[in-house]
Amino acid sequence: MNEQMNMFDFMRKPISINKKIRLIELFAGYGSQAMALERIGADFEHYKVVEFDKYAVASYNAIHNTDFPVLDITKIHACDLEICDTDDFTYLLTYSFPCTDLSVAGKQLGMSKGSGTRSGLLWEVERILREITDSNGELPQILFMENVPQVHGKKNMPDFQRWLDFLESLGYTNYWQDLNAKDYGIAQNRNRCFMFSFLENFSYRFPEPIELKNTMKDYLESDVDEKYYINNEKAQKLIQTLIDNGTLPQQNLDRQTDRQTDRQTCVDGSICEPRKREVSNCITARQDRGISNQRSVGNCIVERNVH
Repeated sequence: MNEQMNMFDFMRKPISINKKIRLIELFAGYGSQAMALERIGADFEHYKVVEFDKYAVASYNAIHNTDFPVLDITKIHACDLEICDTDDFTYLLTYSFPCTDLSVAGKQLGMSKGSGTRSGLLWEVERILREITDSNGELPQILFMENVPQVHGKKNMPDFQRWLDFLESLGYTNYWQDLNAKDYGIAQNRNRCFMFSFLENFSYRFPEPIELKNTMKDYLESDVDEKYYINNEKAQKLIQTLIDNGTLPQQNLDRQTDRQTDRQTCVDGSICEPRKREVSNCITARQDRGISNQRSVGNCIVERNVH
């Protein structure tokens, strides 16, 4: 993890939000960040949503009972965000831009300004924030970003540093750190970089890890529709490999049991070297129904036949 605290943070006042939040979501998707605010009981309103995928927008509106249109970030301007009355509202702008060209699952084309990559859409956020300052408008008090750890990897660090420097030039104080879902109560090995940027010199500390009490087995359903079962050569090869290496003991295959979860095993979906899993791998966009040749990305559930 990257700990971003230093001696100056102890001289800053802790961040606190005591005004209603107006949430502006760039690259909104279906609104997972809004869902997080809902779950913690935050006082906020869905203020602006910018998302160009019509299916994502349809999902957003269905989930959050809203009616936002499809918008392309390359075609919106500062005035479209309508940031005003910052004395009465806290504006939280999220900009979790595409990880497509950063992720190890992609071609890693990067996020350089002017590159034309999907991850390079980050710099549209720079354009919008510049438009705000050039027009003497009001900046959002809090910025939030979530992305893959490669956003600050060796190849992308120069661009990431340029982004940090730009935000600091506007008066933001940045805090970023890699956090893994398995350290915060979720049985998934999902490591992501999170960054908060606060207008003015506030201090912030990321939450400390907590003990993981659930495993993948706790999430298995007892009644699963047949459409979710796969029966092909690759699946059969994997099951036989699990039997051969002892992950799925042969002697237990025909053991009668009354509990469905006792007949299911969550395993690493790698055919090369599968193993029992208490924590799920993070399945990438290139996964093949949860069964992968890459050890770090596959998952599958094996159900024993009971007669």
